[in-house]
Amino acid sequence: MSKDGSGRLDLDHCPYADLYIYYLQGRIQHDKKRFGPDFIGNWEEDGFSFLFFSRPNEKTVATLVDADPALVLMDAFQMPYDQWQGQRLTPFEAGGLRIIPPWEATAAETENRDRQILLDPGVVFGAGTHTTTQDCLEALQLACKDGAMDRVLDLGTGTGVLALAAVGLGCRRVVAVDFNLLAAETAWRNARLNRMTDRMAVICGRAEDAMGFTADLVVANIHFEVMKQLVGAEGFLTKKHFILSGLMRSQAREIESDLLCLPVKILKRWDREGIWHTFYGTMDPAAGADG
Repeated sequence: MSKDGSGRLDLDHCPYADLYIYYLQGRIQHDKKRFGPDFIGNWEEDGFSFLFFSRPNEKTVATLVDADPALVLMDAFQMPYDQWQGQRLTPFEAGGLRIIPPWEATAAETENRDRQILLDPGVVFGAGTHTTTQDCLEALQLACKDGAMDRVLDLGTGTGVLALAAVGLGCRRVVAVDFNLLAAETAWRNARLNRMTDRMAVICGRAEDAMGFTADLVVANIHFEVMKQLVGAEGFLTKKHFILSGLMRSQAREIESDLLCLPVKILKRWDREGIWHTFYGTMDPAAGADG
């Protein structure tokens, strides 16, 4: 990697610079070789595909659409990477960890991984700056205060930031799950970037299907509809601890109501200006409907 005068790697700016995004109706087979070196990834959702490139690729996309009658190019646009992420990504600290974009890391920070996480979110949302993510990071630190967990399950991992943090805090085995393939690929890339692949596994699949996995702690910063199913799943009660986040006020009330009917104890609740809510708790046979 190259260095500039500041000692930082990969210069002082994000390597993606501008994003060139092609919005298509239809699903595209994942084959990075067909798109060339400028291809960043494909975000698929509800029968639509968003192709991301670091340079214009109109001809590549046109060839793709011409060869498949099921594909329709809906739109194409360009925007700075910082705008896509909502802000310029810079190092920050939360939950006892320092989260660093790799292009902002010094050589010393790259070599010294103690309490530091290198995080390249790519085009996946979840750079660690959202209030719910930071509350989850604090909850993770609280959960590991008396000793790291043996097994952690991170559902809806996104970029993998919470799974990486769990490993960084000393947890021995972490399974990160996301239904979106690009998110799972991004999380695995970050696991390799941090040399954590020996303790972190990434699965592309449904959070509901992974709820039965054995874990001491389950972390879910995820859509409310999925959260409802997770809390109601039989596997939820087999976990010793839980961190639930991504909840707005009315949603948090409903999840809290569900929790009060279960043998669990809420140890701490984060409330960000009455908007975003996070719960950290533990299983407690003395609690629940009879408590």
